[in-house]
Amino acid sequence: MKRFLYLVIMIFLLLSLGLTACEKIQEKTTTEGSKEKAEVAKEMPKQSKVEGLPSFAGLVQKLKPSVVNISTTSLIHQRGFSFKSPFGGGENDPFEDFFKKFFGDIPEQEFRQRGLGSGFIISEDGYIVTNNHVIDRAEDIDVILEDSEKYKAKIIGRDPKTDLALLKIEPKGKLPAVTFGDSDKFQIGDWVIAIGNPFGLGHTVTAGIISAKGRVLGFGNYDDFIQTDAPINPGNSGGPLFNLKGEVVGVNTAIVAGGQGIGFAIPINMAKNVVEQIKDKGKVVRGWLGVLAQQVTPEIAESMKLKEVKGALVSDVTPNGPADKAGIKRGDIIVELNGNKIQSVSQLTSTVALTAPGTQEKLKVIREGEEKEITVIIGELPENIGVQPTEEKAQGETEQKLGLSAEEINSQIASRFNLREEQGVIITSVLPGSIAAESGFMPGDIVLEINRKPIGNIGDYQGALQSLEKGKSALFLVKRGENTIYLAIKIE
Repeated sequence: MKRFLYLVIMIFLLLSLGLTACEKIQEKTTTEGSKEKAEVAKEMPKQSKVEGLPSFAGLVQKLKPSVVNISTTSLIHQRGFSFKSPFGGGENDPFEDFFKKFFGDIPEQEFRQRGLGSGFIISEDGYIVTNNHVIDRAEDIDVILEDSEKYKAKIIGRDPKTDLALLKIEPKGKLPAVTFGDSDKFQIGDWVIAIGNPFGLGHTVTAGIISAKGRVLGFGNYDDFIQTDAPINPGNSGGPLFNLKGEVVGVNTAIVAGGQGIGFAIPINMAKNVVEQIKDKGKVVRGWLGVLAQQVTPEIAESMKLKEVKGALVSDVTPNGPADKAGIKRGDIIVELNGNKIQSVSQLTSTVALTAPGTQEKLKVIREGEEKEITVIIGELPENIGVQPTEEKAQGETEQKLGLSAEEINSQIASRFNLREEQGVIITSVLPGSIAAESGFMPGDIVLEINRKPIGNIGDYQGALQSLEKGKSALFLVKRGENTIYLAIKIE
């Protein structure tokens, strides 16, 4: 019996010890496992927090009251019925004589044409900005606010060159005005919101990003558009382009016909300058440098031994203009104006235009491969002068291989091309489809220089061509009408 009790006690003790050991092993395993998991967690990369797209609802509600509908009525005069003459019309058109013979003088009819656009309030007392094309030829202009209040508007002034106009209404109380931003500070990729009120029944809102800056569309000499993929709906012309702070950074102006999500806006910094001048002076006064400039192409850069393809190449200088008085010369490449880098002709144009006449500015130019600083006093652009920068594409070859023919100017040549000059060398023909034609050469161009050497007669011209090196670019200076331009040709 004692032996049996002893055996039971021993078995109990052994089982107890075994259970305790198992618990400790399990505890150790759990602890080590937790530590391992913690180490693994530390080594795993942290997942980035995914942020949702912004909601513009609150911002739009705040901004809508400052965007207005503009409704216009124009009086159109048109003949009782119309036909299109194959001879273009006019006094000597045989179709005109035919219709007059059988129908007599067809009386004109008048009818009213309605137009719609958008605009935005810039002051509490009723000044409104829109596009010039929205109110062009309008006899009556109505402005409809968000609360459906309608006011007659008068034109304070307009500027067709930038497609901007300033209107004024006489409101019953204070109006919600927009806040201007700084269009020079935003970057490609920044969010923008386009708001319009095309029908006076409610607002349209689209959102997108800045796709590009400094776009030239060929509308005029002061093209400097913001490109955005925020769709600009028909009727939204003249409406504001906002940033996410609720500041106006552009004036919605154009869309690409058939394009998807491609809209263009006038930068607000340009618009502010124009609008302020219209408001204060009733007209726009622009700065004037007095040069004809063209884009620097890779061929021109090579022929002039430039390190970079940038700047605006001066192809002509207006006598006694600001640039002439400051010592700027034909062939100078303007690379900086008052600390601002000049990358293109359009940038030079807009920068000078926005500079107040009488301002003293510092220009940096490259002349004969060396950088030079010149101080110039910006003048006022005369009303009757057409000194705006132009661009010419340049790439080509030498005379016969290129499709060029030239002759020395004589009285017959001068009469044929209606020239004042009776000496020098003129391009008499350019083969269609040739590299010379693609380069921009045109019959009637007078060759003044080749590689900076004066060309006075056909001998100079032929000698200069013979000295051109294969594989290198040659720089031609030609006179076209009243202007001079550079054309670069690569000899192959």
